[in-house]
Amino acid sequence: MKFGIRSFQEAGFDIIALQDLQTGTQVEIIPAYGALLHAFKVKRGEETLNLIDSYKDLADLEANLRSSFKSVKLSPYACRIKDAKYSWEGSDYSIQKTIAPGNAIHGLLYDAAFTVTAQEANDQQAAITLTHHFKQTDDAGYPFAYDCIATFTLHANNELQLSTKVVNQSNTVIPVMDGWHPYFTTGTPVDELELTFASKQIVEFNEKLLPTGNLLPYTEFVSGKLLKGVELDNSFLLDQEKPQPQATIHDPKKNINIAFYPGNNYPILQIYIPPHRTSIAVENLSGAPDAFNNGIGLVQLAAGESRVFDTRIRITL
Repeated sequence: MKFGIRSFQEAGFDIIALQDLQTGTQVEIIPAYGALLHAFKVKRGEETLNLIDSYKDLADLEANLRSSFKSVKLSPYACRIKDAKYSWEGSDYSIQKTIAPGNAIHGLLYDAAFTVTAQEANDQQAAITLTHHFKQTDDAGYPFAYDCIATFTLHANNELQLSTKVVNQSNTVIPVMDGWHPYFTTGTPVDELELTFASKQIVEFNEKLLPTGNLLPYTEFVSGKLLKGVELDNSFLLDQEKPQPQATIHDPKKNINIAFYPGNNYPILQIYIPPHRTSIAVENLSGAPDAFNNGIGLVQLAAGESRVFDTRIRITL
């Protein structure tokens, strides 16, 4: 076979790897912590590059997961919910799982254990499916049972597909927002990278990084821009009529491209450059921050209904 799957332990983690056996490309996932995308390793000559900025070991994850949320699954909402409160179908809810009182961010599954429910490797691809069953009693602020089913598929040419199926297991309509939170690094400082993305609008934020409700024209990165001195922690509405890829990170020093191909259910692109400026988060989202309150991109699933959110990441050397 041209593709394979292997499991191993390293740095305190139980890791599952998807492998392209011909090129040496390897994608590593940690199911036990938010279906975390731990590594995307590609060969460059004799060198192996990991293009994901992840946790060096279990102690690092335990110390920093709730401040960085690197590369975890964001569900049933992403980014912030104002004061950890929202109203739905005539009832008021308060999220209990917060990083500080009244500070709800990046959903309820970022440290949840996922279970391997399917895997397959053949000559075309290697794929693994991870499932988490969220119960009605898991958080009083989101009393809706649903399944979060994440599938990672490694294709040829260094292409990784990330697909999430959300299935409403409640007997009522539920609000849903989906996303991923991967941090990328080429080993080159972010200030030397170029970023391109097909935006048409930016989501206006207030001082607490919450949307004001306004969408403003924004095309600054359509033709690409060097990130030197640029600070970003913003949400952009993609122009999905533009040809794919919808976003690209380019390292001119190493001639590496990281290209993003989000499906139509991911119309929002969130970009975050952390203060250390050694990596950059490129997040495909189904809605804007605080979507449970402002409704921007909010998905409503009827009882028994499901929705699939998918994106692809392609590495070119």
